[in-house]
Amino acid sequence: MQLLDLKSTVVSNEINLNQIAAHFGINKKFKWEEPLLLNEKNLKGVILQPEKKYVYLFHFGSIVFVNLTFHEMQDVVDYIKRIDKNISNTVPFTYQENFKLEIDDQLKPEDDKELAYEINYNSVTINRVYDYIPDIISTVIAKSVALEKIEHDIDTLMDEVEKLIEFLDKGRFDLNDKQLAKMSGKILRFKYNTLSYIMLFDKPTVTWQNEQAEDLFEQLSVLFELKDRYENIKGKTEVLLDITEVFTGLTHSRRGTKLELAVIVLIAVELVLFGLDTIVSLTSKLF
Repeated sequence: MQLLDLKSTVVSNEINLNQIAAHFGINKKFKWEEPLLLNEKNLKGVILQPEKKYVYLFHFGSIVFVNLTFHEMQDVVDYIKRIDKNISNTVPFTYQENFKLEIDDQLKPEDDKELAYEINYNSVTINRVYDYIPDIISTVIAKSVALEKIEHDIDTLMDEVEKLIEFLDKGRFDLNDKQLAKMSGKILRFKYNTLSYIMLFDKPTVTWQNEQAEDLFEQLSVLFELKDRYENIKGKTEVLLDITEVFTGLTHSRRGTKLELAVIVLIAVELVLFGLDTIVSLTSKLF
């Protein structure tokens, strides 16, 4: 039985695939949905033993390592970081997904299908290797680990908002326009990343041409709960946007109150000055 060990992690918000591809002599302009595959030849000089090892890079910041040790993974990150300055160098990798692909030729397909597979919680067993299978698995776990980072970030933001709500309970509200704009930007970024940037609902090209590839992709997506996790993030995003609208209303109300007070003060000052001027005029007439 053969075994492929796949590990995915997030190294940045975006990876410049075209810049990295050009460095490795890959003359191709990558579309938004296409990953960059670094094979044994590309990995020579990057890691000491590149045989039967390869790396997928995704534009939305995820990298999938196939059969690489932790130190080799770090070597790859260190290397491509010198090419693309947007890539961070986190050790150990904060967000990570592990998955295994096992090849067992004793596994029998159903009906007239060529592909037979069994999916477990952290592995899939297939009866034969097709080039598109590692591609599909890599795509799913790359999206999963990117979602993990977004889930963590949005939970952190929820905690920050909760602290503001506690201040409101005490009758205090110290959020200025800049902080409010920054918070709104973060929330919209989460929404943009999960749907538009990661393209969560987009399928690999092969799934439109191969029914068995599509079925495998769908089942792996269910295993990693991609759609459910997206709905959870979407729900939290909507809650945060609603809270931001309340904060915006309070900010506008506070600003309006300040303006009203300023107008009242100006009117009062004007009345005082008018009164003083009247007194001075009357005094000058009397004396």
